[in-house]
Amino acid sequence: MSTDPYAWIEESLATIHRADWYRSVQTIYGLPGATVLLAGQEMINFASNDYLGLAGDERLIQAATSAIQTYGTGSTGSRLLSGHREVHRDLEKAIASLKQTEDAVVFSSGYLANLGAISALIGKRDLVVSDQYNHSSLKNGAILSGATIIEYPHCDVAALRTQLSQQRQSYRRCLIITDSVFSMDGDVCPLPALLELADEFSCMVLIDEAHATGVLGKTGAGCVEHFDCPGQQLVQIGTLSKALGSLGGYVAGSASLIDFLRNRAPSWIYTTALSPADTTAALAAISIVQQEPQRRTQLWQNIAYLKESLQKQLPNLKLLPSESPILCFQLPSAADALKAGQQLRNAGIFAPAIRPPTVPTSRIRISVMATHETVHIQKLVVALSRAIY
Repeated sequence: MSTDPYAWIEESLATIHRADWYRSVQTIYGLPGATVLLAGQEMINFASNDYLGLAGDERLIQAATSAIQTYGTGSTGSRLLSGHREVHRDLEKAIASLKQTEDAVVFSSGYLANLGAISALIGKRDLVVSDQYNHSSLKNGAILSGATIIEYPHCDVAALRTQLSQQRQSYRRCLIITDSVFSMDGDVCPLPALLELADEFSCMVLIDEAHATGVLGKTGAGCVEHFDCPGQQLVQIGTLSKALGSLGGYVAGSASLIDFLRNRAPSWIYTTALSPADTTAALAAISIVQQEPQRRTQLWQNIAYLKESLQKQLPNLKLLPSESPILCFQLPSAADALKAGQQLRNAGIFAPAIRPPTVPTSRIRISVMATHETVHIQKLVVALSRAIY
C-alpha cells in the first residue's frame, strides 16, 4: 500500500505548534540600527547583534558599494579553484592584527568556520570536550568530525578536569571547545582555567569569539585579550556579522594552523569565497573598531546603565549572570516568553522570546548597542515592568 513519505512533516509541525516552539521570521525595513521599522511601526531594537552600530554605518556602505563597482557582486567560486581578490588577503591580515595572531583565514560564515575547523583538527580517534551551552555550530562541528564527544556542565572547570583525567589518555588528540560569550546567556567562559587544563592534559583549545570580537578587550580583540592571554596556543574562531556589521567568519591562530586549514577544512575549500562587498565592509569595520574606541566605551556605559536601572526598578527580575551586551531574563514557560515578547512589541520594543530547544529554559533576550540612547533604555525598563509584572 502506498503511503505519503512526507506526511510526517505536517505532524511534526503540529507538535512544534502545541509546544509553543514554532518560529517564523519578522520583516524589518530600512537601515539596521537602534530603531527599526517592523510591520510599519518604529520599534526600539533590542534584538540585534550589531553591538557597535556598524551595520548601517555609511563608511561600511560606501566600502561595500565601491567593492561591487570594482570587483562585481560575487566571488564566482572557491578561492582555490577560481582565485581570490587582494581584499580577501587584506581582511585576513587585518583580523590577524586585531587578534594578535600570526595569521587568519576567512570563511563565508561563522557557522562554516566552526564546521570546517573542528572537522579538520580532529577525527574518529580523538576526543572533543564541549561546554553544555555551546552554540549549534560548535556542537555540529564536533559531530561532523566523527570524534567522541563529551559535554561538561556549563563553565564547570572542576567537572571538566574530572572528565579529562578519566578520558584523555584513551584518545590520540583532544580538543576543548567553548564559546567565549555565550549568546543566549551573556556570560563569559573561564578561559584562563581552560588553558591551564589544556596544558596539563595536552589538549587543543578552540574558542568561538562571535559575540566578543569588537566588544571585549582593551582594543576589542575579544575574550582572549580580555583575559590577557594573547600569544597562547589556541584556535580563535569568530564572525564578521555581529559587532563588525558585515558577513562571514574567520579562524585566527598560528601560521601553521591557518596553512593546515587552507588544505584541510572542507567548508573553506569547497565553498564560494566571501563576496567582495562583505569583505571590504568587514575591513572598514575593523579599522573603525581600532580607531574609534569610544564606540566600545559607549556600549559598556549603556550596559551599565541598563543593569543599574533594572536593579533599581525591577529588583525581582530573574536576570541571568552576564558580562556582555547580552542580558536575558527567564520566564516559566515558552507561552510566558511569547506573551512577554508580544507585550514588549506592543510597547514599541523589539526583543525576542527565546525558547527550547535553543535554550533549556524560556527567556527574553535583550541585546544592547552602542547606538542606543538613554531614552531607549528607559523605555525598555518601563515596558519590562509592565510586561513581566
